[in-house]
Amino acid sequence: MYIYTHHFKFCPSLLPSRFAFSLIRPSLPFPPSLPSQFDSSMGLALSRVLLPFLSSKIFSVDLFPKQLENMMCLVSRTGRHLQRYDRGCRLVVGCIPYRYRETCVDGDLKEEIEVLLISAQNGHGMQFPKGGWEIDESMEQAASRETLEEAGVVGKVESKLGTWNYKSKRQATVHEGYMFPLLVKKQLEDWPEKNIRKRRWLSVAEAKEVCPHAWMKEALDVLVSRQSQVKQK
Repeated sequence: MYIYTHHFKFCPSLLPSRFAFSLIRPSLPFPPSLPSQFDSSMGLALSRVLLPFLSSKIFSVDLFPKQLENMMCLVSRTGRHLQRYDRGCRLVVGCIPYRYRETCVDGDLKEEIEVLLISAQNGHGMQFPKGGWEIDESMEQAASRETLEEAGVVGKVESKLGTWNYKSKRQATVHEGYMFPLLVKKQLEDWPEKNIRKRRWLSVAEAKEVCPHAWMKEALDVLVSRQSQVKQK
């Protein structure tokens, strides 16, 4: 069975091979509705296969068809049977989704960083997307997946900001957290955790006010410092 888009032909039977895409004529129609047999597992498989492709330089997310977007947003991963641990520490990957916003200061246009935060599940404050690093994915893939599932954005994962150890507030365990920046290319209308999380674009100063996690704010400082150094070159 093939899923047709305006630009590609996708064959689910080849999952989880790297990419099952081939160019076809753009005139081929897309089915008006998704077949019932594409359940939540297909949505997860599609998100895992498509995310690296969406983040690549050869693909524009503006061409990403709404039908595949809907399938990717069916469900988020649950359970910890694939969770990675190191010496008793749960390994967690987090992501700082960011974009640039132009502002006018004294007649001059300047670019400022905005970051995307999501509401915490316990309702206390806001934070950056994060979750367990699983055994069937790289850290970068985990960062992309968590950001899609929790914040509903896709983009380019950049080099790691650092590693932090922090204590879980719900359990007496220590987690090892790896943080990455993600330059947002597309914000989705629907995503797996839309019904349980709110998201807000904030300035760096506003983000530090609403985020209660010191290690996340330290990672944000690293991102701001890195971007400032890039601008000075």
